[in-house]
Amino acid sequence: MTDAEAVELVHQRAWVGQKPGLERIRRLLGRLGAPQNKLKFVHIAGSNGKGSTAAMLSSVLAAAGLKTGLYTSPHLWRFHERFQVNGLPIPGEDLADITARVLEAAEDETEFELMTAIGMVYFLQAECDIVVLETGLGGRLDSTNIIPAPEAAVITHIGLEHTELLGDTLDKIAAEKAGIIKAGCDAVLYGQDQGIQSVVGDVCRRLGVPLTVTAPPRVLSANLEGQTFTYRDKGPYHIPLLGEYQIHNAAVVLETVNVLRRRGWNIPEEAVIRGLSQAKWPGRLELARRAPDVILDGGHNPQCMEALGKALRELYPGKKLIFLTGVLADKDYPAMMGELLPLVKEFYTITPDSPRAMSAADLAAWLESRGARAVPCGTVRDGLDQALVAAGPQDVVCATGSLYMIGEVRHLLGLS
Repeated sequence: MTDAEAVELVHQRAWVGQKPGLERIRRLLGRLGAPQNKLKFVHIAGSNGKGSTAAMLSSVLAAAGLKTGLYTSPHLWRFHERFQVNGLPIPGEDLADITARVLEAAEDETEFELMTAIGMVYFLQAECDIVVLETGLGGRLDSTNIIPAPEAAVITHIGLEHTELLGDTLDKIAAEKAGIIKAGCDAVLYGQDQGIQSVVGDVCRRLGVPLTVTAPPRVLSANLEGQTFTYRDKGPYHIPLLGEYQIHNAAVVLETVNVLRRRGWNIPEEAVIRGLSQAKWPGRLELARRAPDVILDGGHNPQCMEALGKALRELYPGKKLIFLTGVLADKDYPAMMGELLPLVKEFYTITPDSPRAMSAADLAAWLESRGARAVPCGTVRDGLDQALVAAGPQDVVCATGSLYMIGEVRHLLGLS
């Protein structure tokens, strides 16, 4: 089996007819020797920022000399990106071999459950000291929650998402995310809505788990080269990631490092400074090229678009931008596009590669009905080419709408 064949076989599985729960993944991992019970974890859940937080934390832990696994989803360009050790994706031969073993043990598991099993087997085989594990959906019933008590359970910013599965209020969603907290771990929470903090705090008190809530960082500088800040009178720290929200995610990382230190992990301050400064998280407010500037952001819900709009106003005050975008018809695209309309010079729209996609023509028509100029395009390549042709050296092109679209744009720009 090749790695390409392995990926195709995993993608053939679906959620259709399957209910969320941990029984299938528990049985599968049991047949594989329960690798999750032989690993140490930091488990991360949240609506926004969990991937960025995971990437920064794994960079810090690797800089401290720890062999660090990183499990995230979705991928930008290659499936292999979901399973990394010290920043390197799983080699193709390992992916093919491990997938064959997982499929041999599999029964009725879903795609994400197979991926989680592949990750657990790989991280144990790679002899990881610690694994930074990002949930896929929710927390309580997410297949990653099959792990024993992690070193730290981390909850990032929470917003309304997947309400049909997680609940229709922030408190209900917070309760689902807090399902990753287990007796014996420590918990870290991104400082936010008081109701959310109360929900998470109640869970921690019931389980006897210490909880740390982040404080506001102090921003020293922010520009297209990155951001510098202090936190609780320590620092300065520098991150190359753009957007003020990333500084708040970095604060979550710093508090998680403090938790790990208290639990006996050796993480020198120099490693924290170096790890943060070297952190990479492509496709999230990423400056991909200059003259014209091309910004890539995989925002896919109203909260993400609100954060993107705020960041673009700060990076390019008073400037109108060219947007390349596409959306899924079942997303709240009026709210998403509403965040971009005040910033737009013109839109170039594409149809995402999904059966749930809104057509480029329909999105363009909707945008024009709101007073914007919008040009429907055939493919992502067509849209990118037209946007770049229309842009002068002083213009800014922003591609946004979904991570998979951003992955294709990065590839077209020669970045992957």
